[in-house]
Amino acid sequence: MAHGSHFLLSAKARTLSLKTVFQMGEDAAYNLFCQMRWPETDGEAYCPRCGCTETYSIKSRRQFECKACKHHFSVSSGTIFANRKLSYTDLLAAIVIFVNGAKGVAALQLSRDLDCQYKTAFVLTHKLREAMAIEQANMKLDGIVEIDGAYFGGYVKPANEKADRKDRRLLENRTGKRQCVVIMRERNGRSLPFIVAREGDAVPIVRDVVGNLATIHADEGSGWDDLHAGWDTHRVNHSVRFMDKGVCTNQAESYFSRLRRMEVGTHHHIAGKYIAAYAGEAAWREDYRRVDNGNQAAMVGAALMAGGVSRTWAGYWQRAS
Repeated sequence: MAHGSHFLLSAKARTLSLKTVFQMGEDAAYNLFCQMRWPETDGEAYCPRCGCTETYSIKSRRQFECKACKHHFSVSSGTIFANRKLSYTDLLAAIVIFVNGAKGVAALQLSRDLDCQYKTAFVLTHKLREAMAIEQANMKLDGIVEIDGAYFGGYVKPANEKADRKDRRLLENRTGKRQCVVIMRERNGRSLPFIVAREGDAVPIVRDVVGNLATIHADEGSGWDDLHAGWDTHRVNHSVRFMDKGVCTNQAESYFSRLRRMEVGTHHHIAGKYIAAYAGEAAWREDYRRVDNGNQAAMVGAALMAGGVSRTWAGYWQRAS
């Protein structure tokens, strides 16, 4: 590589490939999931009910029986992957495919790559997003925090005849489905997205996740006026310049650039009730964009194994509409 080449173009960014996953075989993939589930014991199972470290291995079903309470469990029991049907090789491959997508991965593409139903791939990708959300939980932002908002959804198709077209900027001519994604991004740190109706509605959330001693950078939008009462807040007028004496929201804009490309270039449409999941995924990808894909896959896998059974996606297609 030439001097000064971008990290993502270097060999350091590629530490895990699909070829490696499929060459390792089902047994090695299973052992890897055991190590992610029970890292404290180097992959040796212990009972999730009573904590006993003495277990019997039922190899024919890849299950364990606790010697103390006789509880039967598997490596995926009680995790987001509970009641999974895909092989461990396919699950590991799905994680690798997912983290490799700079602008996300469409469920239709994943269903073709793994040769599974679209429904399976759809639920699986959302479980991976749920694991990313677990990794982002309970974070606090400090230092210099950039805050900005952008609107998604609520598209109104213009009428065919020019005379019948309405001003789509007016509230009465909108669908009511438009939502505002607000990103709070710490300089050289983490990012937290939130979904609100309008930018100003995010101010109470700022009080919960941004430290009192933080310095906030925001644009000239009137929704951010209340920030001055609680923080050292600096504003930049984007109609005049993008940066004013070091004050900018460039990292927040970088986040929205990725989220827009995910929406337009990969998914084409994001339903309103799922926008929070996609916004969280974009934040995770921005935060770990300079981490090699092997470590990215390990982080998502560990979050999957540490998280409980998904209450959102377990039995999703079996519910009444």
